[in-house]
Amino acid sequence: MSETGTAHVTEDMPATVDLSVVVPAYNEEKRLGPTLDAIAGYLRDNESRVGTWEVVVVDDGSTDGTRDVAGAASARDRRVRLVTSPRNRGKGHAMRLGVLASSGRRVLVTDADLATPIEQLEALDKALAEGFSAAVGSRSAPGATIERHQSPVRELLGRAGNVLIRQVAVPGVRDTQCGFKLFDGDRAREAFAASRLTGWGIDVEILQHFRRSGWPVTEVPVRWAHQPGSKVRPLDYVRVLGELTALKLRSVRPADLLAAAAFLLMAVGLYAGRWADPNHRYLPDSMQDQNQWEWFFAVTADNVAHLRTPLFTTLQGFPDGVNLMANTVMLGLSVPFAPVTLAFGPAISLALVMTLGLAATATGWYALIVRRVVRHRGAAFAGAALAAFAPPMVSHANAHPNFVVLFVIPLIIERALRLCAGARVARDGVVLGLMAAYQIFLGEEPLLLAALGMVLFAGAYAAVRPEVAKAAVRPTLKGLAIAAAVCLPIVALPLYWQFFGPQSYTKVLHAENMGNSPRGLLSFAERSLIAGDATSAGALSPNPTEQNAFYGWPLALLAFAIVLRLWDRALVKALAFTAAAGALLSLGPRFGIPLTNMTVPGPWALLAHQPLFESVIEGRVAMVCAPALGMLLAVAVERLARTPRVGRQFLGLTAVAAALIPILPAPLKAVERPRVPAFIADGMWKTYVGKDETLVPIPLPDSGNAEALHWQTAAGLKFKLPGGYFNGPYGSERVGIYGASPRYTSSMLRDISFTGVAPVIGKNWRAQARADFAYWKAGVLVLPPQQYQDRLRETVDKLVGRPGKWVGGVWVWDLHDNSHPASARTTLPAPHR
Repeated sequence: MSETGTAHVTEDMPATVDLSVVVPAYNEEKRLGPTLDAIAGYLRDNESRVGTWEVVVVDDGSTDGTRDVAGAASARDRRVRLVTSPRNRGKGHAMRLGVLASSGRRVLVTDADLATPIEQLEALDKALAEGFSAAVGSRSAPGATIERHQSPVRELLGRAGNVLIRQVAVPGVRDTQCGFKLFDGDRAREAFAASRLTGWGIDVEILQHFRRSGWPVTEVPVRWAHQPGSKVRPLDYVRVLGELTALKLRSVRPADLLAAAAFLLMAVGLYAGRWADPNHRYLPDSMQDQNQWEWFFAVTADNVAHLRTPLFTTLQGFPDGVNLMANTVMLGLSVPFAPVTLAFGPAISLALVMTLGLAATATGWYALIVRRVVRHRGAAFAGAALAAFAPPMVSHANAHPNFVVLFVIPLIIERALRLCAGARVARDGVVLGLMAAYQIFLGEEPLLLAALGMVLFAGAYAAVRPEVAKAAVRPTLKGLAIAAAVCLPIVALPLYWQFFGPQSYTKVLHAENMGNSPRGLLSFAERSLIAGDATSAGALSPNPTEQNAFYGWPLALLAFAIVLRLWDRALVKALAFTAAAGALLSLGPRFGIPLTNMTVPGPWALLAHQPLFESVIEGRVAMVCAPALGMLLAVAVERLARTPRVGRQFLGLTAVAAALIPILPAPLKAVERPRVPAFIADGMWKTYVGKDETLVPIPLPDSGNAEALHWQTAAGLKFKLPGGYFNGPYGSERVGIYGASPRYTSSMLRDISFTGVAPVIGKNWRAQARADFAYWKAGVLVLPPQQYQDRLRETVDKLVGRPGKWVGGVWVWDLHDNSHPASARTTLPAPHR
């Protein structure tokens, strides 16, 4: 025995017996005697079936006569043994002492109150005879009988605890805490020797050890009756929760923690330029997206703080407003991050979301690859790093958090794979439905693309393994139906608002073909550290945030070699098809043949005009390739790591390095962001903008110039803006465009800001301007320094009828009565008809 326990063993006790019964006891003087008599009597009467036996009583430092009662029982029958602990350490410690002191081929652990009668041993024995390594007596399994219930509070706490245990540690076992369990003896001693918990949580720890070792466990329904004098107190439920937390933390391998830490460092490195001064640094390759997303986080936090709906606002696009649900404001993060946004500002909040979200996404892919693809941690790390830091991911990392924060997608894939197995269809369907609902509040387009990738993979795998697919059809369809039943009620109102609410639109108007060039798939992205070239990448992509391909020809060659070498594996075939199909779809409805003037139809034409898909930028489908290529890479690296031939291993890993090094991402470019004019930053604007009036920047903010959104967030969203950078409806068909529906004055000012050419301002233009100012409820016009500012100033002078004033670093035109700048509007005459 260890130094923490002492065994009293009879000299002629056999070295091995057929059954050991372990009874942990603490201050059980009154209940232990009848329990030991019942156990010993039953075993003596059933020796022909039970075989040789022993009873091991563990006194866990009792302060009453428990030890004397056990000693008396031992005196009556030497097969009853006593193990003692010098002080009370907890039930887990006592169970460990007893099991390690046992010698039975089978070991039964039962509570000292014998709430489950010893006669129930026969049912557990049958389970072990059928090949199970552990039979857990259960009060919750179908067929169980509870003759006397606990108090309602204790039953409620117990059920809640079992739900948590199933989620955290031992899925599938309904009742881990029933004190009546039969184990294979050798395996029980191995599991208890490896255990560390000393309290009530040891049952979970032991069952988890059995599960991880691949030793089958089953639940057996038993008769059970609550016995007065229970040692479980309300505080013990809290202690069990603490032990479960410790157990979960200990189950994480150091390599897994190291991988997560490495992904976080990689994400921080990518955003190093922003983190140098997050409030004053800007990602120029995001164009106006950083301003837009900071505004999204700011307006959501403001709505939450003032208990307004987070689905709509008139702070932009006044007076029509913005349908926020139709603008991917990521309510799943912008709402919980509202306290951070309110305390530290939207720039900090967005930087945190994108950095932590990218690291979490890589960690999610890593966990999925470890569970489903490879066991080798290094191989899984390489695959996850490619999935999360592939060139298209880095491109969107400039300022598209909805395409960077994808940690739910691997969880959805994992849950869908569980559905296919059909073990716990209802539970997995519910969880899948909740995950899908949450992902909708993070980004619907990534969910749609992920679903497309999963369909491609499933179709390919079904073609290769039809027998597996056939077995998976029924549970998968049932689980998906359950998932839909859970998801739809949660998202029904937000989606109705998105598609039918104010400022909703039917589809987003994109360019005719936003597909990737075939050359783009084999070229290098601008931010590739070694091989990146801004000129060539810019010629093959719409802008720096939409470099959706650019995997590089070395990686394409490596993937081709992996597929050829490992073609015999069904997983490799399915992954190869998924990557190839995603790349082909990303070329768009028509694509050009490189080095020719020929174009040919692409398969995306079949989806381009379908609901939902008509708003997708087809080039983004190539992002599906990233996790597929990552998993192929993980399979190859694991195969190389296990090959005994050093030369082949060296050559293989060199080829992997040669494919990955050219696409390693360089840190994103960050520059000093434009200063907010003193007119805004110092609050000078407040004397110019009355209640329900707007501040009108010149030109009005749009997708090409959204700096006014930064002014607005810097001013605490205290004034409203016409125009803006968002998706809204245009025309009678309500087609989605970027920004507010244009008006004559806004279009003219925008054209001057780009070309420097102004029309002749006459009576009609002035009348139209007055109408537009009235429509916007403009209180003041603000012209910041910019290209062609002189021409813009001259134009606005003529439209307003008086020159502007230089105030706080900007030109200002007050549209109020001069004597009462913020209290009364001058009535503007109606425009000439």
